[in-house]
Formats: sequence, C-alpha cells, structure tokens
Amino acid sequence: MVFQFSSAKNIEHGVTTKPTYQTRRARSEIDRCEPQNRAIETGRILFHALTKGHCPGTPVPENILSGLSNIGFWNAGGAQDWGLDEHRNEGIEIMFLETGTMGFAADQKKYNLRAGQFTITRPWQLHKLGAPNIGPGRLHWLILDVGVRRPHQNWHWPAWMVLTKDDLAELTRKLRHNENPVWNATPAITQSFRELARTVEDWNKPHAVSRLATYLNQLFLSILDALSEQQTQETPDLTSRQRTVELFLGEVENNPAISQEPWTINSMAEHCGMGVTAFSKYCRELVNSGPMEFLNHRRLERAAQQLREKNGLSITEIALACGFNSSQYFATRFRQHFKMSPSRFVSEPGKPVPKNE
Repeated sequence: MVFQFSSAKNIEHGVTTKPTYQTRRARSEIDRCEPQNRAIETGRILFHALTKGHCPGTPVPENILSGLSNIGFWNAGGAQDWGLDEHRNEGIEIMFLETGTMGFAADQKKYNLRAGQFTITRPWQLHKLGAPNIGPGRLHWLILDVGVRRPHQNWHWPAWMVLTKDDLAELTRKLRHNENPVWNATPAITQSFRELARTVEDWNKPHAVSRLATYLNQLFLSILDALSEQQTQETPDLTSRQRTVELFLGEVENNPAISQEPWTINSMAEHCGMGVTAFSKYCRELVNSGPMEFLNHRRLERAAQQLREKNGLSITEIALACGFNSSQYFATRFRQHFKMSPSRFVSEPGKPVPKNE
C-alpha cells in the first residue's frame, strides 16, 4: 500500500521534500474505529471529529492541513460497554482526558488515566483505550502523520507547522525518544484542546482552517514546554535500526497473520527498510538465529500447537495455514525441529515434545 504526503519539513536534514512511503500493513492492527462507530450510531457518546480516512467524522480534503488525519473529541456519559482494541496508528496520536477516568495501555503496559492527563503514542506504537471498556468522560485526540513507517526513519512535519527549526528538531527528538506515554497536562495544553474542539464543532464557519492550524501550533509548542519540564530521560534506542527489527520479529512471533505470509529474507529486510546483511546481523543479535530459521521455528511451534488441539484440520491443511508451501517440506522441518514426524506427534499426544538441539 502506498501512502503519499504533500510537501513536508525533513527535520533531520533541514530540507523540504515530497516523500512517498510504502508499507505492508498487518491485518487487524490499524484502528478501524468499529466500536466507536457503533457507540456513535446508538447515541452512547456525543461525537465531533474531522477525518481523512476510515474513522468517523466530517470528511476533510487531503490538501487541507496535510498530515492531520484525524482530530476530534467525544463526551461519554455513564458506563460504556465498549473499548478500542489494541491497534496502531500511522502517525503520532495525542489524547487528552479533560474529565473522567479511563483505562489505557501502550506496549501492553497498563495505566489509569485521570482528568488532566494526556498521552503520546509514537507512529505504529501498539496501544488501546479501555480496560476493557472506556469510562465516562470527555476525551480529545488528534493523529498527525509524519511519514514514519519504521522507527528509525526520519520524521517529516507538515509545512503548516511554524515552530522554528531548532524547536521543531527538539520536539521531534523528545517525541521520538519518549518511552513514557502518559503526562500531566498544563493549563496551556488544556486551553489548546478546548479551542481545537470549538474549531472542530464550528468547522463550516469562516477561517476555520487558519484557526485549527493556529491552535495546533500552540498545542505542540505547549507540549514541547511540558516535556522540557517533565521529561527526565530520553531513550534514543526507540528509534534505532535494531528497534525496527525487534518490532518486526515480535510481530512474526505473536501474530499468526504475519508469520504465515510468504516471506523471503529479501522481503523481510525490505519490509524493515534495510539491506539483507544489516537485517540478518540485527536478527542474530536479537534472537540468536538467522531470519528464516527464526520464522520457520515460529511456524513450526504454531503448527505443533494446532496439531495438539485436534481442530479437525489435516496435517497438510495445518502446514499450509502456518505458511509452509508443501506438506513434504513441512514434514522435513518438523522432524528436524521436534525429532519426530507430524503423524507421530499427533498419535502420541501425551508424550513430551523433545527439545530441539
């Protein structure tokens, strides 16, 4: 899938570019906003938003405030019976809880948001809202795409950002190297979100685009001030090339839809935005094996689990479903890994699995 962005500022190099990025999206990970849609349709929340994608809201043309893919707020009164599942966004997401309490998780770490706190999630960072359901409260948010498809890639801010080059570089560094997703809002941040909400509600009035751009710049400047006061430590490793490989290997290990795709070492390296040599080096440093060996081990372990579950599928069907292109190759690799054939593995369910040496 190809994503295109209008002219943006390349903070790392101080030039203006027109980048085009390609990415392979993991199934069921990009936020589809389905629970939110149902809550809006049934009147469980009062909702106002501007959108350029699949999420609900008033549609906005792509050329209006480039990079701003979604912005809005909701009021949820009383107990709710829905939450947002774990998902990733294609940009920075800033959320601000003005009133109420809310369960929140980022990279599977859980937090209890209280009124007056805001969250920052980096592009593609795994997060969810609700524990499992959202709580009553007024929640604001925005998602700004900075053209990042891998952690180590440079951020590209839209041209309507008016922060100085030095301030924008500092903000970029603090956001990229931010491992703490929850922060305390300042009065300036609170006021900026309230003004943004009023502008979203009055979108059809004159000068709305200029107002929105003005309040967005005020918000990001206020966030820079807050991070400068509250952020005691930065984590540069979050944007390293090794981090990119680490995240990809984590998806291979934990997401069946990823591990069953027809990967080659070249396609895995390309997916991570680097050459085969560098990709293989980081892979061995992280998991002590080559990329294809790691992939096949994950596939074999998932196949063994399905064989033991006796879900009615044949050995061949399980092999193909787990990403192997033939039952013969699967049987060979299975025997090498588990020291027994798949059929014997099925016929001796009580026997411990031999350790692979």
